[in-house]
Amino acid sequence: MMQTENRLFDDLARMANGAINTLSGVREEIESRLRERVERWLADMDMVPREEFEAIKELAQRARAEQEDLSAKVAALEQKIAALSAAPQAARRPKNAATAPTKAEPATGRRPKAKPAD
Repeated sequence: MMQTENRLFDDLARMANGAINTLSGVREEIESRLRERVERWLADMDMVPREEFEAIKELAQRARAEQEDLSAKVAALEQKIAALSAAPQAARRPKNAATAPTKAEPATGRRPKAKPAD
């Protein structure tokens, strides 16, 4: 009787093991089919894969950083241009406005005679 009980337990253990293996295989099959359906559904919705999204995101970040660098360079160049264009104007301005000739008077350095008040 002891031997038959051991055999019965062995058979039950084998059956339970087989059932567990079968269920594990079924679970993997279900996951695989579900993954395929989700991927097909995402492809139909024109969704990009994660890898593609990450690559484009990295490109956009690099482009933005480069654009910010270029903006800073342009601002610096604009300041230099403004400084250079202001320098010749300052050189052309007379140092003393009282002795500077006006447009109406000749460049002789003499002031025009004052007209008597009427």
